This record gives sequence, structure tokens and C-alpha cells, in this order.
Amino acid sequence: MVAWVVEAWGQVEAWLLALVDSVWALPVLFATTAGDGFFPPIPGETVIVMLAVGAQSGGGVAWGLVLLVAALGAWCGDQLAYALGRALGTRALPALRGPRGRRAVAWATRSLDRRGASVVLGARFVPVGRTAVNVTAGAVGFSRRRFMALSAVASVAWATYSVLIGTLAAAWVGDSPLLAVVVGVVGGILLGVLVDAVVRLRAARRERAAAAAVVVPAPAVRGTEAALAACPDAAR
Repeated sequence: MVAWVVEAWGQVEAWLLALVDSVWALPVLFATTAGDGFFPPIPGETVIVMLAVGAQSGGGVAWGLVLLVAALGAWCGDQLAYALGRALGTRALPALRGPRGRRAVAWATRSLDRRGASVVLGARFVPVGRTAVNVTAGAVGFSRRRFMALSAVASVAWATYSVLIGTLAAAWVGDSPLLAVVVGVVGGILLGVLVDAVVRLRAARRERAAAAAVVVPAPAVRGTEAALAACPDAAR
């Protein structure tokens, strides 16, 4: 059993290294980073981490080129998701039809009006969150020009973050590229979950603060009722 696991691990590692050195590395990187802007199951981060590990290990393409192509792919995917939302609405994508997807859309709808910039930038680091925000931005008529600019900043930040994770993982466990990829992907997922929790917590606090600020001036109402009771003619 142990021998089989070791052999399988070696085969996967060999396939990984072959893909990193392949002429298809950058096309695959662009396609996956574009695709996960509107379809979360596509492993865009995984491919970025994989190529960053390869660059750090001395193989494949340079990490600067990985960063450039990943950012471009992410930006193009965001624009496609925005266009889908504008044309078909938020129910166009299966990923947004389930309970989690509908909650994400509801949150994005409430938040885009109040703090569009921070929402677009923060959601890029949350797989389902970025899809919900991208599609909802198009569906609710969020400014296309503003979305394009914010998405460009978010895409560069996300690509840099993913490349950094892969580079650090390779520096830590550089003797095994496959293990470095696994460590980098798991670390990226955990950081994404953390970002999601922080964003939702801040949004909940702001909503509670906004609700608390909307109060009925009860003393003034009671004072008016008392005045009317004292002056029946005024009430008529």
C-alpha cells in the first residue's frame, strides 16, 4: 500500500513538472484564471501556485510572467461574469442558484451600493464571493467603467497574492514540488476562508450599526399626541 502511494505521488509529481515546462503552461493559466471568475470549481489559484512553485524551483516560466498572465486572465474572467450578469441576471450561473450562492448574491446586492470599491476588491479573494459580486454588479447596473478599473486592481492583487503563496511554499518544501503545491493551495484556501469571514463580519457590523441609527423619535411623537389631546379643536 505504501509503495503504491509513493509510486502514485511520483507519477503526479512528474506530470506536474511536465505541465510546468510545457508550452501549454501559460494558455492553461490564462484559461483557468479567466474561468474561475464566473465558475468557482475551476482551479485558477491551483494553477498559479503550481507555476509559481515551478518558477521558484528553477523550472517553467518566470514568476513575473505568471503574475502578468494570471492577472490578465482574472480580469478578463471578471468582465465576462459582469457581462453575463448584465445580460441574464444572477440566476444565469448554476453556482449562484444554491443556498450559499443566493446568500452571496443578496450580500453583494446590499453591499455594492454602499461600498462598491471595497466589495469588488475584497470579493476577488473569495471563490464564490467574487463570482457573486461580478455577476451581481452587472445585473444591478454597477458602472462598467468603474468595475473595470476596480477589477484590474483586484486582479493584480490576487495574482500577486497567489504567486507569493506558491513562492513561499516552494521555498519551505522545495525538495518536493508536488508537496509545495499542496501546501500552497491549502494555505490559499485557508486565507480565502479567513478573508471571507472578516468581510462578512464587517458587513454584519455595519448593517447592525445602520439599523441602530434608524430610530423612531418616540418622545416627539408622544409630545405631539399630548398636545392634540390638550387641544381637541386642533385635532379636528
